[in-house]
Amino acid sequence: MLLMMAEVLSFKRVSDTLPNSSFWKFMAYNQDHVAWTGCSLHDLIQPSFSFLVGVAVPFSIAGRLAKGATFNALLRHTIVRSFILIVLGIFLRSMGAKHTYFTFEDTLTQIGLGYTFLFLLGFCSTRTQIITLVCILASYWALFAFYPLPNASFDYTSAGVTANWEHNFNGFAAHWNKNTNAAWAFDKRFLNLFPREHPFTNNEGGYATLSFIPTLGTMILGLFAGTILKQDHIAATRVKWFVYTGIGLLLSGLIIHFTGINPIVKRIWTPAWVLFSGGCCFLLLAFFYSVIDVYKYRKWSFPLMVIGMNSIAAYVMAHTITSFIKSSFSIHLGQHYNQVFGEAYASLVSGGLVLLVDFLILYWMYKRKIFLKI
Repeated sequence: MLLMMAEVLSFKRVSDTLPNSSFWKFMAYNQDHVAWTGCSLHDLIQPSFSFLVGVAVPFSIAGRLAKGATFNALLRHTIVRSFILIVLGIFLRSMGAKHTYFTFEDTLTQIGLGYTFLFLLGFCSTRTQIITLVCILASYWALFAFYPLPNASFDYTSAGVTANWEHNFNGFAAHWNKNTNAAWAFDKRFLNLFPREHPFTNNEGGYATLSFIPTLGTMILGLFAGTILKQDHIAATRVKWFVYTGIGLLLSGLIIHFTGINPIVKRIWTPAWVLFSGGCCFLLLAFFYSVIDVYKYRKWSFPLMVIGMNSIAAYVMAHTITSFIKSSFSIHLGQHYNQVFGEAYASLVSGGLVLLVDFLILYWMYKRKIFLKI
């Protein structure tokens, strides 16, 4: 959530103003999504969020059952929660539009589409969960692998791409190229079932509705981690399990990518991406769990806790009130208030103030024990 909120700092603007600075070029790269294949730090935001949803499920189920909730009551609550997440994601994507923009690639919507299935898996054995994960990854791979490649007469402009786009794959991996794949074909039919200002032809970023299926795979990986955290294990054993699993998943994703079986592409959530990003999530969990829970170095993480305990509020704020806060500073402090350190660092000043206001709101909610839950 902090990385997502920090987009307002706009490192890219600083980098564009200081083109000779390798430091700001590096910072800008990691504050944006890669064009297609590969991974930046920013690309790990959505899988980390999805992963932690899975981590929380064993604790959530156990807590509600301990309070006397029945399975049917939990299932009804889960379905309602899924629906709210889907609708909230559509609402946020419609901000600034003339009418409802029906799209299903938002993080909240993707989680909502798979959340009920995740809840049901929470009552299943680990064996069933592993089989489900393997089936998800294998079937999603096959869906793309057996979808025909564009023929010689294919109109690439209708898909919003070009035949010689620098990020296109060649050979077998071309089945996972932007807006010429199975998920894009599905959306051309599915999204046009909804009222739209213009017929859907392509998603500019290449994102797809069907990504919720492998996103469920990421949440299942989180479910494994949550189960380990909840079980009675020695802390050091948990850390080793997280590290070994993380390294194994990360290497598996890289091997599948470099052998040409399946590329690592976050935007369509390829199986290789599930493995690679899942490995990163396990390693991040190992780090934070070790530092905070095992070695008890907690004071430094207080700001992260304030943001993390109101993750839904933080997510919504980042997508709704940023422009209002920025315009308010311009009105009351002057149009050039953010150039106190020069034009190059203007976005750091304005973005930093927005980030401070966002944090103060979340801190106020934290102190008053106001936590938005769905």
